[in-house]
Amino acid sequence: MEKYILAIDQGTTSSRAILFDHEGNLVSTAQKEIENFFPQPGWVEQSADEIYGSVAAVLTECLAKAGLSLAEVAAIGISNQRETTIVWDSDTGKPVYFALVWQSKQSESYCEEKRANGHETFIKKKTGLLIDPYFSASKIRWILDHIENGQKRAEAGELLCGTVDSWLLYRLSGNKVHKTDVSNASRTLLMDIHTLSWSKELCDIWNIPLCILPEICATSTVLAVTDATIFGMEVPIASVVGDQQAALFGQTCFKEGEVKNTYGTGCFLLMNTGSKPVFSSQGLVTSVGWKIENEVTYVLEGSVFVAGAAVQWLRDQLQIIPDAPSSEEKAKSVKDNGGVVVVPAFSGLGAPYWKPNVTGGIFGLTRGSGRGEITRATLESLAYQTNDVILAMSRDTGFALSSLKVDGGACKNDLLMQWQADVSQTQVHRPVISETTALGAAYLAGLAVGYWKNSEEIASRWRSEVVFEPKQSASEMKVHLERWEKAVKAAMLFGE
Repeated sequence: MEKYILAIDQGTTSSRAILFDHEGNLVSTAQKEIENFFPQPGWVEQSADEIYGSVAAVLTECLAKAGLSLAEVAAIGISNQRETTIVWDSDTGKPVYFALVWQSKQSESYCEEKRANGHETFIKKKTGLLIDPYFSASKIRWILDHIENGQKRAEAGELLCGTVDSWLLYRLSGNKVHKTDVSNASRTLLMDIHTLSWSKELCDIWNIPLCILPEICATSTVLAVTDATIFGMEVPIASVVGDQQAALFGQTCFKEGEVKNTYGTGCFLLMNTGSKPVFSSQGLVTSVGWKIENEVTYVLEGSVFVAGAAVQWLRDQLQIIPDAPSSEEKAKSVKDNGGVVVVPAFSGLGAPYWKPNVTGGIFGLTRGSGRGEITRATLESLAYQTNDVILAMSRDTGFALSSLKVDGGACKNDLLMQWQADVSQTQVHRPVISETTALGAAYLAGLAVGYWKNSEEIASRWRSEVVFEPKQSASEMKVHLERWEKAVKAAMLFGE
């Protein structure tokens, strides 16, 4: 019987299940959108039950579309939206509050307090991260403070908490397994990035009881099995990995200095920095990429909070376009941006600025500015934000970018990819298989159960669909970059 690897890609706006064969080809896929709630400005929440329900649904649908059963699945790999935080009752398994999504800013006051108390240097040395509501610790603290007897219940062991990977492992295993992996744990502000273990000192800073946290495991290993009473049989869940690290692995960036950028809800640029963490002086963060057996790979990362979400804004709020793919056609309807610059800081500015209170802005408007110019400027802002991170990364590491591997929904936009090549003066490689996040989770699960032999076998399967070469010179792009810098400064000034 031929076997397959089933990848679950649980993202910010949808859950997907994708079945891969031994050649890394996509066999079947299923997707289900999940709802985001915005109860107050800057707050983003989801239903944890809906997250799990959507995963269970797409898992079943994906197999049904292929005419297969779990008996033909060698292993399941999970990639997940990172930092999104869930707290649940350890007895009933019921969430005690909505999931606080990574974008949510409702815990900013906790972060301000920690910065004011002088914790920033210690926390960065321990975690590689900055104090920001983006990461999970302040979200856990917020939930415990906003449910009845939250701290008391946590200290008594009546609650469990985790990021989305832990929640899915817990539910898929029939409420038996409470684990996470190093890639996700490294995004919480609670894990010592040097020892790869929860830090009592960090937990004490946030007043979070160690007993509610999941066990930290390797990324590629059998963490649990599916509950037979729910799914009909036990299948090994052999990887959990944060979505951006999964995409780096799926892009086969196994060598030090290799870089990928994911154009999803946000933009996430990651560089493989090898077996030792590189600490940034440029506003980037350090994380664990993955752990396979005893080998640990670290990454340097720049996170842009709003990328594809800006295109959704064009669709939903401004109603300029009917759907995301039509943004390219609308942008091509005009010869250029007409002097318009969009700074889509809807959730503050991420790397390399880290200005959570900055709001977005549209600059350079004239009477002639229309839908095409605003659409084009919005797409261009994704490339500018990515370039800001590329420059910061080069200054931190000394690596000059030779090429950029891309993935995510917006990488299918040729106009954007060409603009990225021009802005960054580098080759942009779009792979044949763009589902690199799911593919990375699948590869890591397959390695754990011997489905694939090693990373060399996996790397041999990567192929470019198209390579975008710079068409404009650095001097031609200088004026555009200067206008972008002025617009960002103006947005920051307004947001002070």
